[in-house]
Amino acid sequence: MEIIYKDQCVLNMSRNNPVVKKVQPGSTVIFETYDCFSNQIQQEDQPFSSVGWDKINPATGPLFVEGAEPGDILKVEIADIKIEHKGVMTTAPKLGVLGDIVTGETTKIIAIQDGKAIFNEKIQIPIKPMIGVIGTAPADGDIPTGTPGDHGGNMDCKKIIKGSTLYLPVNVSGALLSMGDLHAVMADGEIVICGLEIPGEVTIKVDVIKGESYPLPMLVSEERLIMIASAETLDEAGKLATVNMHTFIVEQLGLPIDEAAMLLSLVGDLRICQVVDPLMTARMELPQWILDQYNYKTK
Repeated sequence: MEIIYKDQCVLNMSRNNPVVKKVQPGSTVIFETYDCFSNQIQQEDQPFSSVGWDKINPATGPLFVEGAEPGDILKVEIADIKIEHKGVMTTAPKLGVLGDIVTGETTKIIAIQDGKAIFNEKIQIPIKPMIGVIGTAPADGDIPTGTPGDHGGNMDCKKIIKGSTLYLPVNVSGALLSMGDLHAVMADGEIVICGLEIPGEVTIKVDVIKGESYPLPMLVSEERLIMIASAETLDEAGKLATVNMHTFIVEQLGLPIDEAAMLLSLVGDLRICQVVDPLMTARMELPQWILDQYNYKTK
C-alpha cells in the first residue's frame, strides 16, 4: 500500500505541481493530511490571524494515476477516514455568514472521545469524518486549494465520507489527485468558515474510467447519487447541480426531458454544501432506489 505523507502537500491545484507518487489504476493509497490550518493552531490562545491565509487548506499530493488521460474520469473510492483525538474551530470578524455578529477572534479546541466531539459539558456531537478538499488538476492555470470548481477542490460536501465514491474529471495526464481539509463533523453551510478541523489520514482506491460521460463532480453513496456544483452565487450553484442531475437522468436512465424534470421535483433534494468559500457549493441528491428501478449501476 502506498502512503503520501502530509508534508508532501500543495496550496493550489495545478498541472505544474511536482508529482509525489505514481500508481497503477486499482491501487490503494493512504493520504496523510494536515488540518486546514496546517496544524499550526494547538492552543485556544492562538487566533485565526496567527496562521494567515497562505497556510490555509493544504492538500496532500498530487498523486499521478498511470493511464489517466484528459477526457477520462477518475474514480476515487473512499475506503476509510481516520482522524486524530482533537480538532479546532475558529471565528473572526468579517468571516463567514455571522462575520458581522461574532465579537472577536475565538479559538476552540474540541476533544474527540468515544466517537463524539465534546463541544461542552452539555453537548456531545457524534462525529462523521469527511473530506473538505479533494480534486484533480485543472487543464490550465492554478486554482487555490481553498476554491471549489469543476475539478473538485474545496467543495466541503459533508457526504464525502467513508464508503462513498467520488468521480472527478481528468484534465491532465495522470489526473494529479490531491486532498486534505478533513472535518470530524460539519453541518451543511459551514457558516463560520470551518467545521471541526482535524488532521488525519484517508485511505482510497483509485481507478480510471474511459469512454463514459458523467456530469462531474459526482458522488455515489449507499443511499444517494449526488451532483456537486460550485458557482459565484448559491442560486447558480443550485441550478448547475440540478441541471447536471437532470442530464444524468436523461442520458443514463433514458427518461424523456420533461418527465426527468418532474421526477426531480418529486424526489430530488437540492441542498447547500457551503456558503463561505470563494465560490458557493450546492448539491442535488437522487435516491439510489430510483437507479435500482432501472437496474442501473455506475461504473
